[in-house]
Amino acid sequence: MASVIQPPRQFKQPSRKGKKAWRKHVDITEVQEGLEAVRDEIIAGGVIAEKPSEELFAIDTTGDQEVAKEYRRGHKPLKSDEILAARSAVPPVDSRKRSSRVTDGILEPSSKKRRGGVSFRELQRIKHIAFGGESVLKDVVKIPETNTLDPWMDGDGAVAARDSRFSFLEPPKPVKEPKTLKQAPISLAVNGGEIPAVKKPDPGISYNPTFKDWDELLVREGEREVEAERKRLWEAEEERRILEIAAAVAEEEDIVNSDQEGDGEDPETGPTEDAWLVQKRPERKTQAQKNRVKRRKEAERRALWEARMKKKALQAAEIRKIQKAIEAKERARAEKVAKSGEATGEGDDRILRRRRFGKIPIAEPPLELVLPDELQESLRLLKPEGNLLKERFRNALVRGKLESRRPITQWKKKRRSITEKWSYKDFKI
Repeated sequence: MASVIQPPRQFKQPSRKGKKAWRKHVDITEVQEGLEAVRDEIIAGGVIAEKPSEELFAIDTTGDQEVAKEYRRGHKPLKSDEILAARSAVPPVDSRKRSSRVTDGILEPSSKKRRGGVSFRELQRIKHIAFGGESVLKDVVKIPETNTLDPWMDGDGAVAARDSRFSFLEPPKPVKEPKTLKQAPISLAVNGGEIPAVKKPDPGISYNPTFKDWDELLVREGEREVEAERKRLWEAEEERRILEIAAAVAEEEDIVNSDQEGDGEDPETGPTEDAWLVQKRPERKTQAQKNRVKRRKEAERRALWEARMKKKALQAAEIRKIQKAIEAKERARAEKVAKSGEATGEGDDRILRRRRFGKIPIAEPPLELVLPDELQESLRLLKPEGNLLKERFRNALVRGKLESRRPITQWKKKRRSITEKWSYKDFKI
């Protein structure tokens, strides 16, 4: 169906008296100005009408400084008021109780608070052990009063009470106190003087010594090291000389042996090939010859045994003689020391006597000397050196408190013998 073509019409003007037209023509200038003012306040920091009074106003508690100065000029305070009003720059001592325990930074809940570094559960466990009642007392071992004896007690009281069941046994002997327990330790110093437990240090080993003290210590230690190096070189030379002599003797023995081997050879024909044919055939000995050889061997054995016994007796007599000479020498030296008062002085822990406790030599003390480039004038820059444990151990050795020994790395194991029992072969019919 074809569309109907309408004729052209004129534009209709809407009415201006309706509600829509009235809203369009209302004056909103005042509202727009208010919104602009609110936007400016928001940009400046916030709406003033919405802020509390604390943010808008401030209370001046100090007052004007100029007014205070003018007031102080006319009204001078008392001296007591000035002393009371003075404030120290040092903060006061905090009297609050703080925990001395170092934590790892993790806060524990309030239910697991610690008391003196011990957790609540651990505290309850310790209390249960201390005041556990019968559950704890049943595990306590009761020791009779008769066993609480002094091990060094004199008299009959030193023997513990014996059981009547073992009355047939011989009563045990009381433990005797060793006589060396009351003897003073023997100093290992050459002069016999007592070595102090803590030796007074030399002034030259200070971190900031005077040049005189440091130079004297340097010269003294240098001479000691030079003498030790000379001794070492002399010992090395002696060892080299002994080795050369031993090598020369061995070479001479080889030459002699080679000469003896060459004597059995014919220079023209060489060694005899049928030399074993010329040897005499061994004949069977008679009984008289056997008895003669037996008596000779028995006489040789007896002579050898008598020579050994004689040598042993001479050695024993020599040992007693040497022991008496040593005792006499020690007595003479002790008397000399007592007269001269040498032992009253302080002993040197570097120069030790030859007779020591044990066979292991005592180690030399470390060199306590600082070179010129290692001197520190400040105590903060000082670096600790040495080992306090080794120093205390060596001091106990030279004072005669301990015996020098080597550390035992391999302990002796109990020797066990493995045998096969033959009891299974024993039977009865």
